[in-house]
Amino acid sequence: MIIKNGILVDPAEKLEGIGTLYIRENRIERVVPGAYVPEASDASEEVIDADGCYVMPGLIDLHVHFRDPGQTYKEDIATGAAAAAAGGVTTVCAMPNTSPTVDSVETLKYVQEKAAREAAIRVEQLSSITVGENNETLVDIPAMKQAGAVAFSEDGKSVMDTLLFREGLGKIREVDGVVMSHCEDKDLVAGGVINAGPKQEELGYPGITNAVEDVIAARDIFMAAEQGVQLHLCHCSTKGTVELMRMAKRLGYRVTAEVCPHHFTLTDADIPGDLGNWKMNPPLRSEEDVQALIEGLRDGTMDVISTDHAPHGEEEKQRGFRSPFGIVGLETSAALTFTALVAPGLISISRMVELMSANPARVIRMDRERGTLRAGALADVAVFDPNIVWTVDPEQFKSKGRNTPYAGKTLVGKVTTTVCDGKVVYKA
Repeated sequence: MIIKNGILVDPAEKLEGIGTLYIRENRIERVVPGAYVPEASDASEEVIDADGCYVMPGLIDLHVHFRDPGQTYKEDIATGAAAAAAGGVTTVCAMPNTSPTVDSVETLKYVQEKAAREAAIRVEQLSSITVGENNETLVDIPAMKQAGAVAFSEDGKSVMDTLLFREGLGKIREVDGVVMSHCEDKDLVAGGVINAGPKQEELGYPGITNAVEDVIAARDIFMAAEQGVQLHLCHCSTKGTVELMRMAKRLGYRVTAEVCPHHFTLTDADIPGDLGNWKMNPPLRSEEDVQALIEGLRDGTMDVISTDHAPHGEEEKQRGFRSPFGIVGLETSAALTFTALVAPGLISISRMVELMSANPARVIRMDRERGTLRAGALADVAVFDPNIVWTVDPEQFKSKGRNTPYAGKTLVGKVTTTVCDGKVVYKA
């Protein structure tokens, strides 16, 4: 396969310029800079003309919910993978809060084997930290790591028993594992469903303060540092967490952090009413928080953009802020990031690729083969056309989920082709 005439963007290789990718089987064979010059052997190859488009390593989403096993009416591995491919994402990390929880080798193998059969892209599965996410008994951490769990997370909640969490961190350190933390003090939530502030008062629901996130973010940063564990903070949403990350990096801690597009493109003031598609956890925050998150993405404090893709059935989201938390995001994340951050000049296209591909690959220690266009790497590639202007129509999603606050929103830039393992898995 040849991908010609595109603007190759690979921050890992300090590459940004017109060139041609040559792909053989499932690997990038070579990268040729400059305008495409046909070779005699090219006539027999599959050729993709990427003129005017960015050609980037396949995006890596560290935080998705594929609802499989147990809630496949919301999403399954095949439809989640198709949604990922449509968004230029070639690797996802699936969270373990399924039904049953991914807390055993048996359930982990179920996901791995189903993904191998049905997924168009690469599905990496996380293990929970406690059995059933019950905050009582640690999973068999060595067995889960040995079986291929990419990281450990209690996502959907935090391990609130601090001593148990410390014990778990110690065992994860022993297997050189990665912890991905959902930072939420369950006691401080106190039934909250929306960011505490004027919109919450207007709608009459209990509010969620910033301290709900900040308190656990601080706890997990210090505890992971004490135990010598690599820590990644999920879906950060507050100014306080950004400042904690600045401190952690200044102290040399092994910690990274992600931000979701909805948390840097929307505020709670944007919520039009009591509508379930605007309910997510963490909730949409204030303008001050949004600006802090954007600055953190710009200056390197925050490392990754992930989606927290969380599909629900349509009827479940009809109950306003009594609905379950979560929105879908895989098919809009690249365009939202380009529209909100790259097009206005807040970050470069290279920084976007760093946040959505190169850095995520490093977090899960797969940067030798993913998150790069270097020769010898896996042939996972996204072609992104910055000139396409389009309107979000949830009815066109590959995901089973339609729960997005972006319906009807005009975006700039769109993924037109996704290649995974040397095969075209999505074409617009």
